[in-house]
Amino acid sequence: MATSKNLKEKIIIIAENEEHLANEISSQLNKHGFVDVRIADDGSKVYEILRPFYNDIEQVGLVVINEELPQCQVMEMCLTFNNDSSVIPFIILHSTETFSSQAEGSNLKSKGLLHYMPLPINYSEFLAIIHFQLIIKHDYFLRHKQEERLINELAERKVVDAKMKYLVDHDELTSLLNRQNFERKVRLILNRSNQLHQNGTLLFIDVDRFCLVNELEGFEVGDRLLVTIVSIIRKLMAKSDLFARIGSDEFCLFIKNKTTDEVRQFAEKIRKAVYEYRFCTGDICYSISISIGISGLSMPTVVYHPNELISRSRHACNMAKENGRNLVWEYNDQDSSVRERRRDIYWVPLIKKALLKDGFFLVFQPIVNLFSGEVSHYEVLIRMRGEENEIISPVEFVPVAERMGLIHSIDLWVVETAIEFLAKLPADKTNISLSINLSSVAFQDTSLLPTIKEKLELTWIDARRITFEITETAAVDNFEKTRDMITKIRALGCKFALDDFGAGFCSYNYLKTFPVDYVKIDAQFIRNLTNNPTDQILVNSMTELATKLGKKTIAEYIDTPEAIEKLREIGVNFGQGYIFGKPEMHLLPSEHVVIADLMQKKIAKQRLSECD
Repeated sequence: MATSKNLKEKIIIIAENEEHLANEISSQLNKHGFVDVRIADDGSKVYEILRPFYNDIEQVGLVVINEELPQCQVMEMCLTFNNDSSVIPFIILHSTETFSSQAEGSNLKSKGLLHYMPLPINYSEFLAIIHFQLIIKHDYFLRHKQEERLINELAERKVVDAKMKYLVDHDELTSLLNRQNFERKVRLILNRSNQLHQNGTLLFIDVDRFCLVNELEGFEVGDRLLVTIVSIIRKLMAKSDLFARIGSDEFCLFIKNKTTDEVRQFAEKIRKAVYEYRFCTGDICYSISISIGISGLSMPTVVYHPNELISRSRHACNMAKENGRNLVWEYNDQDSSVRERRRDIYWVPLIKKALLKDGFFLVFQPIVNLFSGEVSHYEVLIRMRGEENEIISPVEFVPVAERMGLIHSIDLWVVETAIEFLAKLPADKTNISLSINLSSVAFQDTSLLPTIKEKLELTWIDARRITFEITETAAVDNFEKTRDMITKIRALGCKFALDDFGAGFCSYNYLKTFPVDYVKIDAQFIRNLTNNPTDQILVNSMTELATKLGKKTIAEYIDTPEAIEKLREIGVNFGQGYIFGKPEMHLLPSEHVVIADLMQKKIAKQRLSECD
């Protein structure tokens, strides 16, 4: 609430053409503390005094005006200065009890903004009216400010609400449709298309190597690049096309009423326009390219959901990237990669279920000393039980597990289960050792070493009874990390075997670099060993090299007695193959395979052939 002092600092205008009366009123006001009293002797001077305060009418307190003031329409002036945006109280001095304009100003009077005072003036009443009207004016001012503030707040809220509503459906950076809004609109189109057999095509657009711009120039420049690319594409598209940003640098453009050739030409036009544009920031100009995947509604299989259409076009876009980027690629459900994706979708839930519900089990294949006939140790292999309790080979599920990030869980399961198997063997089987066949990425998993160490400590199993097999592929993926992991696991006492030796170009280098105990000669040199002199020379060379380096050799996929004989001649230490035993859930009943018996079978077979 305004104080009396504040109210008396307001401007008081005395509009009176009789100088004596004007001075008398001014003197009374000054006497009672009003500090800014101004006199006008005609209507024009009233306007002249008020003119500087049109934008700050709050500085003016009130106007005391004679009804007979020259050059003035009193009521018109009252109405002019009392409206929605301004309030100035008026005290109208008149010489008679009846005032002709009272009816016209009745609304202002009812609000306390207009008061009629007869002459001569009763100053006691006059000062009370002035005080009352100044309070009324101040209250109106406060109310107006509050209303103005509320109106501004409501306006701001409406702007914010409108912006929020807009952002619910649009991307803030590019003003394109966002994914949810895009999918909603495409879903409606799909419903109509499936009913009316209309055509439509989705372009999935991805900026090639966009992350490099973000890393080198910062996110602000990256955002500017995206806005530029959107602007280029907008100039080429039709108004009826649906354009959306669905990821950081991923866009979807749905177009209608174009043939397959027209769509491809249009996509190529977009690709070329972006590629020819030079994006400059500072002194550096970048040549930008995009990869575009195309998927249409004219496919043999009906599309019911936008996600399916987006997934197809994204896959086509990924194919464009894999084949060199800056390409347009059309989706084909007969592509090997598409079939692979479907395979992944089928197998992933089965693999997860097998991990949770004990759907995996181990089988063991003997590795035999070719000279003593004894089973040296067993290779551990994994199998999976299917929905119908059928046995599923790792060839089916391991590649999927590797692609989908599930392989490390499988590797750890194999390690833990194999060590537990050894721990549960009876006391007379403590001489049995296992060779654990892990995936090509197992040695990139940092949790492998702690798992092995923990299981050995918990079970008290002699680490020398465990051999891990590593392939050349695993070594190539991360040479230093793999070698470091092998060294640490060997420090626990475990052994290592270099699997598929001779299959790669760098096998001899890995044999020199990795501290392994066994070398497993690749099956391609063993299958036709007895009939192929070249294979014999190579196997002999590998065996001689491994022996001189202090490694034992193991030949895989042995299936004939003749192969056993030839391998013994060459000097290979151990053999593995169906002739000794297939992978089984249980160990062989006997720990010995008598090589002599196999040779006797060979001799008997030869004699039978001679008799024939």
